[in-house]
Amino acid sequence: MTTHPAPETTETPWTLATLLDLFDVAPDVAPDGPDRFVGQTGVVGADERQVVEGTQVLAQAIVAAARRFEGKSVRSASAVFARAVVVGPPVELTVDVVSEGRTTATAVVSATQNGKRCITVTVFADVPSGDVIRHHLPIPRVAGPADAHPADMPMTGRQIRLVDVVDVNSPDEVGPPELHAWLHYDPVPTRDDLAKALIAYFTGHLGISTTMRAHAGIGTSQAHLTVSTAPMTSGVSFHEPFAWSDWLLYTHESTQVGAGMSYVRGTVHTESGELVASFTQDGMIRPLRTTDTSIDAAARL
Repeated sequence: MTTHPAPETTETPWTLATLLDLFDVAPDVAPDGPDRFVGQTGVVGADERQVVEGTQVLAQAIVAAARRFEGKSVRSASAVFARAVVVGPPVELTVDVVSEGRTTATAVVSATQNGKRCITVTVFADVPSGDVIRHHLPIPRVAGPADAHPADMPMTGRQIRLVDVVDVNSPDEVGPPELHAWLHYDPVPTRDDLAKALIAYFTGHLGISTTMRAHAGIGTSQAHLTVSTAPMTSGVSFHEPFAWSDWLLYTHESTQVGAGMSYVRGTVHTESGELVASFTQDGMIRPLRTTDTSIDAAARL
C-alpha cells in the first residue's frame, strides 16, 4: 500500500498479462470450507518494491466475489487497507456472504496473509435490468491522449499519459487539486470480472499526488522521506453496460485535505464519453515519525 503511482520499475518491467494473472484468483483446495480463494502477490526480489498495492488485492476481491456470485455483475467494491500486504506469500480471500437473492447479493471479502487479516472489501453484485431512466456525468473537456504527457510508469501492454502534468511526483509542479490521466490497455480483458478488476486497480495510484499538487513544495517523491503517506480506503462503482476500447480517462479531484487525511473522488470515462466507473479514496498524509521507528518494514503502510 505505497503511495507511489505504480509498482513497476524500469529494471524489471511488469506486463499487463502478469497483472491479470495476479487478479485471477483460484479456489482454495484446502478443506477449510467453501468460498475461499488464493491470490498470488508477486515474486520476491523482482523489483525494489516489496509492498503490494492495496488496489491489487481489491482487484482480486472483485474477481473472487464474481466467481462466488456467478450470474451476477459486481457493481461496487469498497476496501479498507488496515495492514500492509507484502510480496511473496499468497493472500487468502474468504468470501463471507451477507445476503444472496435472485437479483442482488452482498459479501465481505477478507484478505489474510500469514494468518493476519490485512484488507476487507465489501462487495455488492446484482443482475442488471433495463433502463427506467438514464443519464451520466459528461467527460471533462481536457486535452486528448495525443496531446498529453507520457508518464514514467512502465508496464508492457499499458500506456499512461497525463494532462498538463509532466512529473506527477514533483513538489514543484503546482496546480489545482485535480489530475486527468489517459490509460490504454492492450489487450482489453474480455471477461467482465477481470475488466472491472483492471479498472479498480488504477483508482488508487494518483489520489495522493492529486491532493499534493495544490500545495507548493510537497509531492509524492517525498513519500517515506519527509512525509508519511498511504492509501487507506478505496471504493469503486461500476456502471453498466461495462465495456470499452481505445483510451480511458481517469479524472481525480481532491475535495479536502486536513487532519492527516485527504479525500479524492474520481470518474472513469471511455474516449467516446461513456462513464464506466466512479471511485473514491481516503489517503493518509502525515508528518514522518522520527521516534518509535522500530516497526518492521514489511508491516509499514
